[in-house]
Amino acid sequence: MKILSLSREEHDWKLIPGYADALRRKGIEVIFADTAIPFDVSLPELLRRYPADISAILHFESAHPLFPIGLEQSPVPTVCFHPDTYAFTNRRIVWSSVFDHVAVFHPGYVEQFAAAGHPGAFLLPHAVERRLYEGSEIAREFELGWVGQTGGQVYKTREQWLPKLARQFRMNDWSRTYTIPEVAQIYRRSRIVVNIGRDDFPQDANLRVFEVLASGALLITKLPSELTSLGFDDGAHFVGYREESEIAGLVRRYLNDDVQRAKIGNAAHEVMLLKHTYDERVDEIIGRLAKYSSQKLAPARSWPAPRARLSALDFFSAQNLVACSARQFRQIAGRGFHETVHGASLFARSWLKGLRLVRAVRK
Repeated sequence: MKILSLSREEHDWKLIPGYADALRRKGIEVIFADTAIPFDVSLPELLRRYPADISAILHFESAHPLFPIGLEQSPVPTVCFHPDTYAFTNRRIVWSSVFDHVAVFHPGYVEQFAAAGHPGAFLLPHAVERRLYEGSEIAREFELGWVGQTGGQVYKTREQWLPKLARQFRMNDWSRTYTIPEVAQIYRRSRIVVNIGRDDFPQDANLRVFEVLASGALLITKLPSELTSLGFDDGAHFVGYREESEIAGLVRRYLNDDVQRAKIGNAAHEVMLLKHTYDERVDEIIGRLAKYSSQKLAPARSWPAPRARLSALDFFSAQNLVACSARQFRQIAGRGFHETVHGASLFARSWLKGLRLVRAVRK
């Protein structure tokens, strides 16, 4: 079995390598699209470059936004991944219309895609690389662990509270960036790890919480949490807080209760390695492709070409790829009133955004 990825492993240092390694362990060959290929290459031209026996095409959210034109007519199933499903959800629904299968990483969004007319959306939460969390226990030298960015408009709460916690507890160097293997080591060396999510989506079951749960450290995270919709229980697999002012007290409590802390951490570790590894996720994808092998689920497969191109124009506009947006608009203009008006709006937004960026660079 051969699968074509529209992005290379280096285009996303977390998600793509995890899936690529898991696919290889299943004996599946992963072929990565060449970086020299234009972002708006036509699907027939793309497929001519690769073996004829490709079984599926995967589109990961990445730093290399390849979006072949004509994906909605793909002879093989197509799958797109939306790790940040909560951000720009309506636009993601539009982009996903040309794909047969849509992996959404957050509970509750499958229903939104279905309501919008896409029958191929399915829940596929974050996962971890098993090998990084197996093996003998490591000395847990850090009272409290943290890995993650602290700058930006959506991280004001995090930026406020981490220095306060660092003054009270022995922590790793939370100001630096870590590789994926280093992240695993930090968490495995921590007794407790706190998760302070985005200000605009604090319930996020992000990759961090999955990595912490897999490490055996005690996760302290905000309630309500998407984790409860994914089968994890407050008090059994993690400990929740309602207000950030509660965090320090909870940390002290569980630092002083080795037995309960280890019980919760070990329970989470077992569940993670049983149900939430990249190997498990790949099994879900392969099973889904087999189940729907004869069905073409992408809504855009039945659309007129100009309407399908609007999905690509919307995508390129969001990525600030002005030249790609312009080429799509030229193919849309005059081929349907709605498509022309909507396409003009998208292209104008893309052009203005590009102009602002150019001016900012020149300043």
